[in-house]
Amino acid sequence: MRAWMTMAVAAAVVVGLGAQAPVELKVGDMAPDFTLQGTDGKAHRLSEYRGKQAVVVAWFPRAFTQGCTIECKSLAENGDRIKKFEVAYFMASVDTLADNIAFAKATSVKLGEQVVEKKEADFPMLADPTREVATKYGVLNPQRGFANRWTFYIDRNGRIAAIDKAVRPATSAEDMIAKLTEIKVAARN
Repeated sequence: MRAWMTMAVAAAVVVGLGAQAPVELKVGDMAPDFTLQGTDGKAHRLSEYRGKQAVVVAWFPRAFTQGCTIECKSLAENGDRIKKFEVAYFMASVDTLADNIAFAKATSVKLGEQVVEKKEADFPMLADPTREVATKYGVLNPQRGFANRWTFYIDRNGRIAAIDKAVRPATSAEDMIAKLTEIKVAARN
């Protein structure tokens, strides 16, 4: 009885402070629906892909940073290989749409003294400046104020098929291709 009372008091304190427990999505959960603006000028709604194709959302911390530039470069240079699957794939961040547009179009990014050459992103980058969707997906890092580098693989039925919380920017495309094969995403006809 005492443990129950302690839990009830703790819950009341959390509710009273307005704090929310962080979301922790798991494989098999329905992916939270979203509508986010993309760098391609379109609003992308997850539910529009349901029943049609798988979706990959690769959350990244910030545009124009080293790891994000390397990840974007990997995906842009291997887009033809990823597009062999029945999948819509996106990078997403809590940056503004304007920042993501500039980042997607950049062909080189200066990182300190080093300049990293990259292709223009040939896939949409999604902007979540309100952080609402990042919060629903549990990727928002409240101490840093931006998203963790996690990738969500969502099957054609809208369920989470895999979550990669150890994304390696330099091999993100190869890793994505391997995961799409592993979770048996169909090849395009």
